[in-house]
Amino acid sequence: MEHVGIMVNDMDESLAFYQNILGLKLRNREWLNDTVELAFLYFPEQQSVEIELVFGVRVENEGIVNHLAFTVEDIEAELIRFKEAGIKLIDEESRSILKDNVKIAFFHGPNGEKLELVER
Repeated sequence: MEHVGIMVNDMDESLAFYQNILGLKLRNREWLNDTVELAFLYFPEQQSVEIELVFGVRVENEGIVNHLAFTVEDIEAELIRFKEAGIKLIDEESRSILKDNVKIAFFHGPNGEKLELVER
């Protein structure tokens, strides 16, 4: 995967969420033109995959994103941390899928985007 683009309502709020809550690092933030601002984030241990935040443009009939999934080592600990941080959880507890080999839980980002934690 190269990158995933997410339409955002507030660039500063979104950057704070992805950096402080999910641990991404800011690679670049710039204005594409007078109305569109872009920010590119990455995980230090997986620098080739970026999340592109896009502010200032909305295209009719296009969603924010279906969901982004993030790998974690201890999903229950992350859910506790998210609850304490006031993150809106879709799943209060993890659930097992794929013959109980994978645990998942969904939550919302600051723009209503659907995000997922995955523990393999």
